[in-house]
Amino acid sequence: MKVVIPGGTGQVGTILDRALTAAGHDVVLLTRSPRGARQVRWDGSTLGPWVEQIDGSDVVVNLAGRSVSCRYTSANLEAMMSSRIESTRVIGEAIAEAARPPRLWLQMSTATIYAHRFDAANDEYDGLIGGGEHGVPGYWAYSVKIAQNWEDAQERAATPDTRKVALRSAMVMSPDRGGVFDVLSWLARLGLGGSVAGGRQYVSWIHDRDFVRAIRFLLERDDLTGAVNLAAPGALPQGEFMRALRSAWRMPVGLPATRWMAEVGAFALRSDTELLLKSRRVAPGRLSDAGFAFDYPQWRAAAADLTSRRRRG
Repeated sequence: MKVVIPGGTGQVGTILDRALTAAGHDVVLLTRSPRGARQVRWDGSTLGPWVEQIDGSDVVVNLAGRSVSCRYTSANLEAMMSSRIESTRVIGEAIAEAARPPRLWLQMSTATIYAHRFDAANDEYDGLIGGGEHGVPGYWAYSVKIAQNWEDAQERAATPDTRKVALRSAMVMSPDRGGVFDVLSWLARLGLGGSVAGGRQYVSWIHDRDFVRAIRFLLERDDLTGAVNLAAPGALPQGEFMRALRSAWRMPVGLPATRWMAEVGAFALRSDTELLLKSRRVAPGRLSDAGFAFDYPQWRAAAADLTSRRRRG
């Protein structure tokens, strides 16, 4: 197949590009700063010569959008919103104008669309779309609004001959440098990877190889459209999550952090505490019902594999 990946030079795009290229597919990356023959320039908001890559392709996987690994200032939140909506809108326009449109459009979304909750898991059927819950920072609601508008932009696109799926992805765990697993492992290996603000908030995640397998599964299942959760069934509280990661790294100590300490740490890392404190308890309802079986449904085994691969290279 020919697969076009807008925004494909980030961590998730690198994982997907590597796997699909190894499987023999023709993968083209749309990026603002192209390097190499398989990368094509685009600006993420206007039509241009890059649309030739869409016309005649089999699959588009849109991963474009400003990174959430930043301080959640008003300017950064607005950039997150506009970069996601504009890139989705213009991809929809390119598909609509294609003489031979792709049969499938996979659009990145996020598990952050669901409510901050501890009592039950959120699946696609009756999960709570949230953000305005009592006792949480008001700007968390803006993150949910970003996710909703992101999905709405895909849904509004007039592409009747192209199947559309919104990927409500949890954090993708990979041993690659610079990703979320890398940062969490760094903290764990320093003995700083303890519970944060009590550690009750749930962490949803997906192993990188299950992420790739889920994408391949969606390529083959013509009956699946709309929102699909990409998250392992084994979401667990943050304290337990970090305990398993420390065990995988053979680090017996994990200093806990209060909420204010998390604020200081997030500021130092130029990140935001929503990524640490929001309880994301997500279940892969539609994937499981469709017959997808995770190779790594539980975090302890996933962490052991990821740390082993990281040690090897």
